[in-house]
Amino acid sequence: MKKKRLLKLFVVLTCITSLTGCVKYGKVDKKMVKNEKTGQSLVTNILCKPTDKDMLKLYEQYNKKSNKKVNLKKLPTCEKMNMSGKYHGLWDNIFVKVIAIIIIQIGRVVKNYGLGLILATIFIRLIAYPLTKKAAMQSENMKKAGPELKKLEKKYEGKKDQQSTMQKSQEMMMIYKKYDINPMSTCLFSIFQIPLFFAFYEAILRIPVIFEEKFLGFDLGLSPMNAVSKGDYKYLVFIVIISVSTYFSFKLNSGASMSADQEKQMKTMSKVMVVMMTIMAFSISTGIAFYWTTTSLFTIVQNLLVKRGKENAKNK
Repeated sequence: MKKKRLLKLFVVLTCITSLTGCVKYGKVDKKMVKNEKTGQSLVTNILCKPTDKDMLKLYEQYNKKSNKKVNLKKLPTCEKMNMSGKYHGLWDNIFVKVIAIIIIQIGRVVKNYGLGLILATIFIRLIAYPLTKKAAMQSENMKKAGPELKKLEKKYEGKKDQQSTMQKSQEMMMIYKKYDINPMSTCLFSIFQIPLFFAFYEAILRIPVIFEEKFLGFDLGLSPMNAVSKGDYKYLVFIVIISVSTYFSFKLNSGASMSADQEKQMKTMSKVMVVMMTIMAFSISTGIAFYWTTTSLFTIVQNLLVKRGKENAKNK
């Protein structure tokens, strides 16, 4: 019953975040408007005014051809963006706008919005670290409990009567208690992390100034696909990094309590996700790639530290 309630809560939160705010792209004659130089799609609900001449012209052209105008005059410059202004719902005002302001302010301090994006990602992940660390610790505990839980599954395999179900549940709870596992807390941590990820992703897309800069020689608005088409192959490094980081993220989280069928499904899903992320990596902007790389590497390092901490505690 508790798991069903958590699932309902997750669905409600997902609906709230989906319905109260999302990135809106400009379309003319049902076709996405894109910057030909970078491959970047035109976002109509940007939070601040772009300064790039090509993007300004693109917005002007869009306003002439579309009924849905983007009033750039009413938008503040990205440097002057703050929490004041029209209220656009909980999702925009509490999550997206706050993250956008943090990125911009850090970017202003370090004099580069690409570096500001990376530091803001690390900063927010450090704030959320106590929660994400607990989720990682729960995952490690599940791995340790895995052999006993598999024996339990085998013991009650094919037994569907009420008494066997109750006994199985009681023995499972004893194993959870032995390894300090709280399934509810793991679900709650996941519920917290998912909206944070989407809010950060959306905030980046709605700050034009990020895609107008360069960082480490990379144009933050350029996608690897467009870069390769122009003969600039150094952008392929993001394809490799995103693929490898996605693979290791799944690998570090695998090995918990699973049946043989579940393990097979997990391996298949991880392969599918790696392929999907590799394909997506070709079309996303370098700015998004920097964010994805930073958050993936943070998660991998965090999980490794938790794992090492558990091993050191065991050896003492």
